[in-house]
Amino acid sequence: MAISRPHSRLLLLLHAIFALTTQAAARGGHDRSGTDDRNLGSFYRNLLQDKPRITEEMVRGYMSNHELENAIHAFGSRCPNISRIYSIGKSVNNFPLWVIEISDKAGQKEAEPAFKFIGNVHGDEPVGREVLMLLANWLCDNYLKDPLATLIVENVHLHILPTMNPDGFALRWRGNANNIDLNRDFPDQFFSINNDINYRQPETKAIMNWVNQERFTASASLHGGALVANYPWDGTRDKSKQYYGCPDDKTFQYMASVYSQSHHNMSLSKEFEGGITNGAFWYPIYGGMQDWNYIHGGCFELTLEISDNKWPKAAELPVIWEHNRMSMLNLVASLVKSGIHGRIFAADTGQPIPGSVMIKGVDSKVNASMTFGDYHRIIAPGEKYEVIASMEGFRPKATRTVLLEGESVNLDFILDPNGPDGKMKLLRNHCGCRCGDDKLFHMQGPNLGLYLLVSFVLLILYLLFKRKSASRLLTYRYSPRRPIAV
Repeated sequence: MAISRPHSRLLLLLHAIFALTTQAAARGGHDRSGTDDRNLGSFYRNLLQDKPRITEEMVRGYMSNHELENAIHAFGSRCPNISRIYSIGKSVNNFPLWVIEISDKAGQKEAEPAFKFIGNVHGDEPVGREVLMLLANWLCDNYLKDPLATLIVENVHLHILPTMNPDGFALRWRGNANNIDLNRDFPDQFFSINNDINYRQPETKAIMNWVNQERFTASASLHGGALVANYPWDGTRDKSKQYYGCPDDKTFQYMASVYSQSHHNMSLSKEFEGGITNGAFWYPIYGGMQDWNYIHGGCFELTLEISDNKWPKAAELPVIWEHNRMSMLNLVASLVKSGIHGRIFAADTGQPIPGSVMIKGVDSKVNASMTFGDYHRIIAPGEKYEVIASMEGFRPKATRTVLLEGESVNLDFILDPNGPDGKMKLLRNHCGCRCGDDKLFHMQGPNLGLYLLVSFVLLILYLLFKRKSASRLLTYRYSPRRPIAV
């Protein structure tokens, strides 16, 4: 059918506009520099023309959503001793978002770090879902055979979400069923574009609830369209394209380099020095998932571009897997092979407490768990750090300088409770009596000597109890050599 000249001009114009957005296609969305954020709303989360033509030939060899679902459950049946299968929610079209948890104690709470991989954030980037299933099966096949597989299974809780966007995959376009870019749908630190929860997509809500329920130490999402490890910040305050590092910039550079240097050829990139990039320096995006994870979940997340071609032929998938296998394994293993780990205890009770840990000079903190008081602080090796533990109602405690070299450092903290003037808070015993009640201890005349004697005995008993509690804590070990801050 012939196309009129005005229509042909319109098509050429649309093609030109689409071409300008190609660079931003890897991480999703459009360049919004110069836009008025007060009017952004949900409009800029719609992808409009971003619907590439994906042929049947391109799709051949990739698992359909139902085939992927069957593969996930088949994995759970094949490897029940080190896995569990669960769903974190459903997509717009009601497809379950299945997760594989891999651990020697899957489903149980442990004083161990947790890592999550997320694939297929964008519907037209399916390599991640295939590679993540290959990773899960490799760990199952090599547990107790390969040292790295065994280290991960026994020391990390690894959660794998092969597809965050099953609807987009089925529709063969970038966004979800509502044509929303899920990597633009999270609350943003600089602009209030996504603060209206009525516009937030169910897939986004599922991830946010998941992060709030699980205490992930680190994370990575798998994308296609480039070959680089991307780290925060993803945007800038003034929307300019420039290097914009977060408080843990050195740590993120280290994590990205672990991935890039372990990759077959990512570190050899001529476009990205060392195969890594700061997101805002590459091109700014807003409402991205990795910045939200770091700010609101305390989760150190990378955005990994693992294939120059978004939808390569299925025959290329085994090669892409081999190129990324050691990178994925080393990134997860780095949680226990480096960094600072430990637990926080209350000196008076000997019980673990959910305090927080900071590195002096780094404006971010990592929270310890409610159950075990354990914390896991990723930090770049090769430097000296001062570690500070704190919690409301307790005196903060800092270590002497800790040199973090090629191995992880294990460090427990025992915090002393305090009161308004630095005195110990009055505690109730199991009967509910206030041990510091003025009337109970008000003595006069002949009773003064008895009062002093009782006070002395109580002081001795308290000191003995405190010493016994501290001694009991010293028996806990992550490893044979553990520095203890007391």
